[in-house]
Amino acid sequence: MMLATFACDPARSRGRRFAEVAAPTRTDYQRDRDRIVHSSAFRRLVYKTQVFLNHEGDLFRTRLTHSLEVAQLGRSAARTLGLNEDLVEAIALAHDLGHTPFGHAGQDALNDCMAEYGGFEHNLQSLRVVDELEERYPDFNGLNLTFETREGILKHCSAIDAQALEAREPGGVAQRFLPPAMSDAVRLQPSLEAQLCNLADEIAYNAHDIDDGVRSGLITLEQLREVELFESFRQQALAQHPQLGDASQGRRLLYDTIRRMLSAQVYDLIAATQEALARAAPDSADEARQAGPLLRFGADMRRQSSALKRFLYQNLYRHPQVVQTTGQAKQVVRALFELFLNDPQRLQAGFAARAQALPATDSVARARVVADYIAGMTDRFATREHERLTGKAFAAMGR
Repeated sequence: MMLATFACDPARSRGRRFAEVAAPTRTDYQRDRDRIVHSSAFRRLVYKTQVFLNHEGDLFRTRLTHSLEVAQLGRSAARTLGLNEDLVEAIALAHDLGHTPFGHAGQDALNDCMAEYGGFEHNLQSLRVVDELEERYPDFNGLNLTFETREGILKHCSAIDAQALEAREPGGVAQRFLPPAMSDAVRLQPSLEAQLCNLADEIAYNAHDIDDGVRSGLITLEQLREVELFESFRQQALAQHPQLGDASQGRRLLYDTIRRMLSAQVYDLIAATQEALARAAPDSADEARQAGPLLRFGADMRRQSSALKRFLYQNLYRHPQVVQTTGQAKQVVRALFELFLNDPQRLQAGFAARAQALPATDSVARARVVADYIAGMTDRFATREHERLTGKAFAAMGR
């Protein structure tokens, strides 16, 4: 397809940190996508959770299925908007590579453990994965992805972390996060493709958390009737297919409602973005970066989406059953961190060697090695390691 003038063109990419000969049959963004799909970190996403822990059921979403859904939604919108689908797909598939085991509970616990050592943030960790932690090539660490893919992966970044990244890579992916006194780039936005991935991420997790929440029995279709964004499409589904009102058709009613809700959000995003692009009239990807956020929902859809997120937070993410399980998961992460920090030789061989090579006084770097190791764990590996090292089974904790 023809790219819009404001799309990222791989022929005009800012390139890779280490120069490479171009592939004969793939663009640089296609090559990025392929490297991500073949990475160890991507494969591990199949055993990392969203809301429900990996052992709680085979049908709940994982980080892998979520990433695929984000990529699908992003590509669909990108095609209509004239954006680069391959770049959207690469960013979408990589955006969760740095997530810890046990979802947000694991991230919160690891951030607490790392409070004295610079903290932990999964977006920054995703960049570490593709820049440093993957070991697949003889000439460099990481995957050596293009600037545009790496820029999209780094969705958030604190000023302190941005300054550290900028020192290592002047004018690089962290420049837009620097304080105003340090850089004019704070006014810049990431590429339109990166902006699109952020919204596709939101659309995907709102929809699949409804599905998983109902499937788990923690929220009900009756509760969801108070959510305007869901209820309006439930009513549409019933009006077109009255037989879905039968109690035995609850699963079909849920699916049809979610399908309609997904489509409406994508269509709203496309329409609102096309309007914003027409007003801003950027003539290049760089001009689009200078125009402020251009990928957006309409005001009413933004209001309804925010209300849905509040409902899910109150009724699913803070459900007592979820809180109890994630509380146990936090205990696992904290215990593993303490064990490995006190005795780095318990780490897997490669990580133990990294820790051993550090000066004895460099506690910050040693803690970062431990955080890298724990963040790369899957749910089931973390629980097995915890049981092996402490003798405590996950299900028995907290009793």
